[in-house]
Amino acid sequence: MRIGYVRVSTEDQNTDRQDLGAVDKLFTEKVSGATAKDRPQLQALMEFAREDDEVVVYSIDRLARDLRDCLHIVTTLNGKGVTVSFLSERLTFTAKDDDPFAKLQLHLMSAFAEFERSIIRRRQREGIEKAKKRGVYKGRPPQIDAAQVCQMRKSGLGPTEIARDLGISRASVYRLMKQSASHPAATVG
Repeated sequence: MRIGYVRVSTEDQNTDRQDLGAVDKLFTEKVSGATAKDRPQLQALMEFAREDDEVVVYSIDRLARDLRDCLHIVTTLNGKGVTVSFLSERLTFTAKDDDPFAKLQLHLMSAFAEFERSIIRRRQREGIEKAKKRGVYKGRPPQIDAAQVCQMRKSGLGPTEIARDLGISRASVYRLMKQSASHPAATVG
C-alpha cells in the first residue's frame, strides 16, 4: 500500500505544493513539525503502516524538523518493514537496503531542517523582543477569564470543579487564585 503524509505548519497554509502522486491512503496535518509526538496524524500513520507498505513524503522537513525525530520515525517505520520515500530529495529508505550514502544524506538533510527551524525561532524571538521594546507586542491575549474563575470560587466551587467546568487545568485555577490573592482587590476567597 502506498501511504502519503502531508504536513503544513498552520491551518491557513495550503498543502497543494506537496504533490505525492497517487496514494492509497493519505494522512494530512496542519500543525508544527517541531516534535513527532505532538502530531496525531503522524502517530496514526506509524500505527497504520504495515510490512511492505511505502510511506511517501514530499520532503524531509515535512516529516520532521529535528534530526532525532526524523531518524526515529524512519528507523521505526523501517523496523516494521515499511519503506520511506522523500520525493523532493529523491531518497528512499528500506529495512533491507543499508545504503551508507543514503543514510548520510538523511542525516545531513535532517540536520539542515533542524538548523532552519532554529534560525526561524531565533528570528522570531528577536522580532518579538524588538516589538516589545517599541510597545507593539503585547503577547497572546488571556485565554481564561480570571473574573469568571474568581466568581466561581466565591460561589463555593472548588478548583477541580472550576477546572472541569471551564475546560482548563487545575494548575491554571490555582495560578489565577494565587494571582488574585496577591492583588487584594480581586481576592478569590
